[in-house]
Amino acid sequence: MSLPRKVSVLGSTGSIGVSTLELFEKSGVEVEVVALAAGRNVQRLAEQALKWRPQVAVIEDETVLPELRERLAGSGIRAAAGAAAVVEAASADAQWVMSAIVGFAGLAPTLAAARSGAVVALANKESLICAGPALLRIAKLAGGVVIPVDSEHSAIFQVFSPSNAQHVARLILTASGGPFRGWTREQMARATPEQALAHPNWSMGAKISVDSATMMNKGLEVIEAAYLFAMPPERIEVLIHPQSIVHSLVEYADGSTLAQLGPPDMKSPIACAFAWPDRLPWPAQRLDLARSGPLTFEEPDLERFPALKIAKAALAVGGVAPAAMNAADEIAVAAFLAGRIGFLDIAATVEATLERLERQNLLWRSDNDPVEAARVTDATARRVAGEVVSGLMAPAHA
Repeated sequence: MSLPRKVSVLGSTGSIGVSTLELFEKSGVEVEVVALAAGRNVQRLAEQALKWRPQVAVIEDETVLPELRERLAGSGIRAAAGAAAVVEAASADAQWVMSAIVGFAGLAPTLAAARSGAVVALANKESLICAGPALLRIAKLAGGVVIPVDSEHSAIFQVFSPSNAQHVARLILTASGGPFRGWTREQMARATPEQALAHPNWSMGAKISVDSATMMNKGLEVIEAAYLFAMPPERIEVLIHPQSIVHSLVEYADGSTLAQLGPPDMKSPIACAFAWPDRLPWPAQRLDLARSGPLTFEEPDLERFPALKIAKAALAVGGVAPAAMNAADEIAVAAFLAGRIGFLDIAATVEATLERLERQNLLWRSDNDPVEAARVTDATARRVAGEVVSGLMAPAHA
């Protein structure tokens, strides 16, 4: 690693972005921050910018640009706003880019970072779900690389040997099971947003916390793993591991199974993505297996958590089905968090949306531009999911 390294952080005010900047500080690594980009948290973005002194600070919400400019007045830091400005920031002259913008909004900036030839530390699931093959191809052609930041994919990345890929028998993604692991469907039907957001092991944003509670996040990760590691769906499995110590495993044809272990701290996979193939020393929490207690594993219950089954079906359909599923999930999760639908209605909304799109033959697009296909699919799926949500709404949800 040549230092100081030019870096940009997209989604800097979210949990991953904050952890990234904290890692830089705690490790003492020398970085030159080129750009910081956030959604609407103007106060935190301004504080980060004044501390890290990037060339540009971008807020996606254009209505708060005047406030950002006021907070950065006299600093020499350029302030900008809007989706196009975020993409421009992602294209800046950085060697390493953290892509941590949540949702479909992170796709265009991630692709822009990949086109720049930078190392893309990928924490935005939607970029792979909606345009995975295109993203990986663009990064390779530009001379860059995509390194996963999700703890599960980072774990596989660390023990996956590309030279022995043909000898991989299974990729095994672990899942904590979320806050409702031991709940019945009747209990989950009455679950509140506050309960869904109370993850037992990880501190995450609202969307991914709810996805963990439904296990949709694990379904999305199965799709990501299929793209990242060029692995057929039938060789990717999910295992519930409540302690979140074993982050994922790779089983080889000779019966050897390699696993990556560590305390549940997102700074570790961020550090891996930043320094790879080197290692970054920082005051990380150390794993003490003697004191961590028993490590347990169990099969996922697809009846109580149908989102995992829905995601696997979307991957099997292929085409733009994963993008449609992701869009429907975003609409459903937002509706649940707003109190418009119940917890079990999230998976029901996604499944109903995919069924309607399939009946209308809208899951098979042959566009030459996969990104445009993802955009059209995303918009269509959001509209249909909104209709499904409206149909599901009842006085109890109002």
